[in-house]
Amino acid sequence: MADPECLFCKIVAGDIPSERVHEDGEVIVFRDIAPRAPTHVLAIPRRHVASVADLGDDDGRLLAALFAALRRVATDTGLADYRIVTNVGPGAGQSVFHLHFHLLGGRPLSWPPG
Repeated sequence: MADPECLFCKIVAGDIPSERVHEDGEVIVFRDIAPRAPTHVLAIPRRHVASVADLGDDDGRLLAALFAALRRVATDTGLADYRIVTNVGPGAGQSVFHLHFHLLGGRPLSWPPG
């Protein structure tokens, strides 16, 4: 179910434009509007889930779909080395409370990230 106040639910609905690089029945992947690397996309589920903390035991298929979409985008853009990350809660940097994974690549990425 969509959250009418959620930015990413509005992107899913098409109410807010995005540069989509992949979409299927469960997942949308689009370019980040403030990229931190040459390749920086976000993968979101079509249905509203606030964060990883809100996933249920039966959400394995959704996670598999998200990671498969990210792998496909990484392959299609020629990335050999990349990072996938998600934030859970404001203290970890989550600013949009709709589950999303960042795919970053195209430059060296240091560790630790934060």
